[in-house]
Amino acid sequence: MSRIRKGQVAPFLPRAEFRERFYRSYFDPAFDVERDALQRLEAIAWKAYKGGNKAPRTRKAGAGFADPEYELSIEWSATRTRLRAAATIQKKASTRSRVLLVCGSARNDGSCPGEMSKTFRLVRIAKNVLDRSGIDTDVLDLSLLTSEFGKRIFPCKGCVSTAQPLCHWPCSCYPNHALGQTSDWMAEIYERWVAAHGVMIVTPVYWYEAASPLKLMIDRLVCADGGNPDPTSTAGKDPAKAKALELAGWPYPKHLAGRVYSVVVHGDVSGTEAVRRALSDWLDWMGLRAAGDKALLDRFIGYYEPYAISHDALDRDKGVQEEVRNAARTLAEAVTQARAGRLSAAGSTLKRPRPK
Repeated sequence: MSRIRKGQVAPFLPRAEFRERFYRSYFDPAFDVERDALQRLEAIAWKAYKGGNKAPRTRKAGAGFADPEYELSIEWSATRTRLRAAATIQKKASTRSRVLLVCGSARNDGSCPGEMSKTFRLVRIAKNVLDRSGIDTDVLDLSLLTSEFGKRIFPCKGCVSTAQPLCHWPCSCYPNHALGQTSDWMAEIYERWVAAHGVMIVTPVYWYEAASPLKLMIDRLVCADGGNPDPTSTAGKDPAKAKALELAGWPYPKHLAGRVYSVVVHGDVSGTEAVRRALSDWLDWMGLRAAGDKALLDRFIGYYEPYAISHDALDRDKGVQEEVRNAARTLAEAVTQARAGRLSAAGSTLKRPRPK
């Protein structure tokens, strides 16, 4: 049994520091008339924080779990129920083909930039093609993280690095009411991935990497690759139980395997090929299959030109617009073939000698 290493955790905040952080959300003078009420709410929040009250509303897990008596978060249970329902519908032959079309840029004209992103324009081009192909298209615009009230994706806490079974499917790290980590968008995003037969990711390059909203989602999807669908088997977040489960032999279930994907990356100076390759490697590892060469695209738009005219550069670049259409067409064709059992790839039936 591997020894559990301790000693990194930060101490509890002093009450005065907690109170100051609590009130930062109510800096607007309009809240001053409710100062007495806020003081009462702060006292309740402090008690939850000190008590580590992560899941204030729970119910017994019930049949089908390793520990039917374990008190499961009702919020996690609701997400699990939606994922299972979405998976059932996704697998039915009568269900219309569905593509999750991801806009990875943080920019939109509803926030500080004051202008839509080129990524969103490319997404609209792809959506037009997919719609005409008779495919239901679900646009996931991650830029809403920057412009919509209460919209957030919290970072991955790295449970999988302690032991794979400690990483639950869907993620059970959030919400954490004791820390104010609530309204996590991933509870909805997991369902949208499960419901899809194909995924198309369109993203810009930010400092040689994928844009931060996209990277947040990617990290939180780690639970889809080997995640434990039964939190009661680890008594919630008990690292010793999780380590024992993994060392006894863990199957590393790939919860999104079999879907097909397309990746479109654009930039203006460098990094496009590296980001496209990294995204493809990640999706391949999770068991998704590339739709085809034409579905994998990395291009420069307005190479070394001023940012101020980058949309004009996209207007001129009819070639890249058509390449995005081709990527969408290829994905649509691959989704149809995959659902009919006609999309094959050499080695796809081979098992990994070292699953992880």
